[in-house]
Amino acid sequence: MRRIKRNAMVSSLVAMSIVIHSVEMFIPSPLPWLRFGFANIIVLTAIAMFGLRVGLMVTILRVFLGTILMGTFLTPAFFLGMGGGIGSTLVMGLAYRKLKPYFSLVGISVMGAYTHNIVQLTIVYLLFIRHSEVFYILPVLLLFGILTGILNGVAATYLTTYMARFSFAQFESTS
Repeated sequence: MRRIKRNAMVSSLVAMSIVIHSVEMFIPSPLPWLRFGFANIIVLTAIAMFGLRVGLMVTILRVFLGTILMGTFLTPAFFLGMGGGIGSTLVMGLAYRKLKPYFSLVGISVMGAYTHNIVQLTIVYLLFIRHSEVFYILPVLLLFGILTGILNGVAATYLTTYMARFSFAQFESTS
């Protein structure tokens, strides 16, 4: 029964991340290529509750299924989302495991936002725009990353605390 409840919780996290990812496409942003990354709230919650392995699963399924639903599968948006998502999830998962005594979920979220932006910009450079000037936008991305990282980290803190009330939510990493 415990395994069924855990799988139900993980499935719920995947579903929430896909819905948030899809809805976010319709939220106006300050610049056309900037997104708030609200689905990372769910990824960070998954990492805090179930560990890095589940966080990666949520990220990969979100990008695959979200881009299929939105009609952007195998487009540049897919590759940017997958690269940035995996990179930021790895950094957040490792930071949570190794640096949790020193950083809250807010700090870990900012690390993830920075990683996401840097990985995406690197992918843009390597695959699409082979001009070093593409990195001139990095200060804007990092500033935006601080804001979204803080916002997402605060939200993940509240969501993790709320979900901890359920008896089937385990805070022990299984990965």
